[in-house]
Amino acid sequence: MPVEQQMQRACLSLEGLSIGDAFGQQFFLPHVAAGANRDNPPTPPWNYTDDTEMTLALVETLHHHHAIHQDDFALRLASRYESQPYRGYGAGARRLLQEISAGGDWRALSRNMFSGLGSFGNGAAMRAAPLGAWFAGDVETVIQQAILSAEVTHAHPEGQAGAIAVALAAAWAVEHRGGAANEMIPWVISHMDPSEVRRRLEWVATYPLDTWAFTIASQVGSGYDISAQDTVPFCLWMTAAHWADYKEAMWVAARVGGDIDTTCAIIGGLIALNVGKEGIPADWFHFRERLNWKISVIEPSAVNHQD
Repeated sequence: MPVEQQMQRACLSLEGLSIGDAFGQQFFLPHVAAGANRDNPPTPPWNYTDDTEMTLALVETLHHHHAIHQDDFALRLASRYESQPYRGYGAGARRLLQEISAGGDWRALSRNMFSGLGSFGNGAAMRAAPLGAWFAGDVETVIQQAILSAEVTHAHPEGQAGAIAVALAAAWAVEHRGGAANEMIPWVISHMDPSEVRRRLEWVATYPLDTWAFTIASQVGSGYDISAQDTVPFCLWMTAAHWADYKEAMWVAARVGGDIDTTCAIIGGLIALNVGKEGIPADWFHFRERLNWKISVIEPSAVNHQD
């Protein structure tokens, strides 16, 4: 497949992800959460967070190497942190990226996080949708590349399982645009090794897609623990439940609460692959601040949906 088409798919997912991230971030402001509604979205500009910054680093790595080059990816992550450390990075990510910037080996640093257990946070999952879109059509490569992307910051198997699940969901979305949304989660599960992320996916797969979203969140979480386990299953269920309605998915995720910027980012990056650029509210592109690309080859046409 031409690299240009892979880049187009990744950029479409990135648009949905970054707009979702920026939208969700607004709801951490009490006056916004109280006053916003479907007819009255948060007042722009919408600033995005580390979710988008890290995903930009990932897409730029794919653009340059056509695969995850871990050393380059680590340096891109660290460089972005150093230039804009105010994007909402967690304490563990800040320490890791500061030490990488100082010349530390990401391999040892990532493994040694959290008393040698590694991180099982949702950070690797939150940036994985464009990767799955890039490699869609080759399941084994999707899984391999998702692991490579996660290892740089998330050495714990659950953190990697979260990235695998989101990347697989994105690959499925590319291959099944307009398809039956209730088939996505079972397909993802079928390609995953045992993990807590997979166990919770198996649980949410038993619930009809018209279930109240608060019910799902009450059982598996919606990112309150900022872990892959309590974020990814909710996001994949929400994606399936709102497969053809990006805007509604964002509002429901925001009202459910939790790690709202990250849940909206993951859900947005997946649903965009089904609805295309035209399925995202046009004014939301302008509400979100301009993406801070470190490469000069991104053109507006790169985010147009390609069948």
